[in-house]
Amino acid sequence: MTSSKSDIIEAGLNAALKLAETEAWQDLTLAAIAEEAGLTLKDFHGVADKADLSAEVEAKFDAAMSEGSISPEETPRTRLFDVIMMRFEAMEEVRDGAMSFLRWRDRSLSGLSLRVQARGATAKWALTCAGLDKADGAARQALIVGVAWTIAQAERAWRKETSADLTRTMAALDSELLKLEDRINLLKRRRRSRHKPSGEPATE
Repeated sequence: MTSSKSDIIEAGLNAALKLAETEAWQDLTLAAIAEEAGLTLKDFHGVADKADLSAEVEAKFDAAMSEGSISPEETPRTRLFDVIMMRFEAMEEVRDGAMSFLRWRDRSLSGLSLRVQARGATAKWALTCAGLDKADGAARQALIVGVAWTIAQAERAWRKETSADLTRTMAALDSELLKLEDRINLLKRRRRSRHKPSGEPATE
């Protein structure tokens, strides 16, 4: 019997995403999820309810970003692209269930609250998995906001994806990462310009 808390939650998440292939996320019950997972309601008592499982879905997809190997020799943009695509590939494996969850997330008050919290957490983990978590203070916060926006835009493309190789998603993600890179480079140039001694010309 599955006994650890993490195992029960993982089994519950997998079962919920499976059931959500044919049912609306909001219509799922913990009893049905437990049955699909081969568990009982008692297994979930004191561990997780339906709301807890809903709050863990984004983290489940986030975990996929740390499953691959990233070369430090690659550019930051390439590393971010690779880890974020791992997340979309994990979502693609359970597309129908994930889409059901996203529809609920974006149309309910509790779901919208989860989305706001999850965006930042996803961006932070993406930066960590890409080896880009050295920044601190305002620079780190700017990166988190930028990456969160980038993932949100790529998610919009993924929801409309029709290609098995995620062509639309990759194109959107690449485009948004290029824009983010341009914005970061612009901010760096402005900071360097502000810190130059008076009378010294600014250079690129």
